Amino acid sequence: MSAHTHGQLPAEPETATLEGRNKILGFWLFLGGETVLFGCLFATFIGLRHEIGDGPTAAHLFDLKLVAFATLLLLVSSMTSVLAVQSMHNKNVGKMQLWLVVTVLLGLGFLILEVYEFYHYVKEGHGFTTSPFSSSFYTLVGFHGAHVAFGLLWIVTLILQVMKKGLTVVTAPKLYVASLYWHFIDVVWVFIFTIVYLMGKVG
Repeated sequence: MSAHTHGQLPAEPETATLEGRNKILGFWLFLGGETVLFGCLFATFIGLRHEIGDGPTAAHLFDLKLVAFATLLLLVSSMTSVLAVQSMHNKNVGKMQLWLVVTVLLGLGFLILEVYEFYHYVKEGHGFTTSPFSSSFYTLVGFHGAHVAFGLLWIVTLILQVMKKGLTVVTAPKLYVASLYWHFIDVVWVFIFTIVYLMGKVG
């Protein structure tokens, strides 16, 4: 399989080869499994969200302003990842790299706010083993946070790989599936924000 230089790349380099198309198909199957996994975590949280024991309630704990700002950061990062893919299709590698860096910075900001949020909750007596509610909360939200951290490491690795090898029909599918993964993380967070935080505030 011959590698393309930037100027020779097809309009959609991520699907220019059979290998690239297979990677994208395989990744959609992987996301299907991830959806089932998160669905189980959501179901567990919904079943246990009123089992607070002697711990604080969700209405007492949650600061919607902080969570809404974190949500904004993650949603904007999804948009910047779209701009990165558009730049890839336009064969503008410098702009693509710039949007990927912005995506990483926004995702990092989200993670920092989540760590601060967890620290605040622990100080309020909401530890992992405080109650069934707290255990299911940290498992669901923490599992999502771990996915965000993995996504950030993945994108940083791809940025470095493109710097070294350039944008080719080999690296393009990797960038595309990383963008799909990042969108999936954002969609999951929208459900978390709605089911965990908004429902927690209204009871």
